[in-house]
Amino acid sequence: MRISAAQCRAARGLLNISQAELAERALISKQSLSLFEVGRTNPTRASMKAIVGVLTGDGIKFIDEYDGMPADGVVLVRAA
Repeated sequence: MRISAAQCRAARGLLNISQAELAERALISKQSLSLFEVGRTNPTRASMKAIVGVLTGDGIKFIDEYDGMPADGVVLVRAA
């Protein structure tokens, strides 16, 4: 699964975690994450998988469609 830079930033915001924390947990460099989030680079497939894994593991759900139209969003799903 590929996510956009905006989705990554929004997910971190919902989880209230820093770039440094996400990078450390995803086992990638903070610089790589930072460059991705400002749109200067795209992570490798393995890095993207690690980023998405951390975020979804913390309850983030990525939205790529809304009302039948392409979307670029995130929601935080919490267990009841």
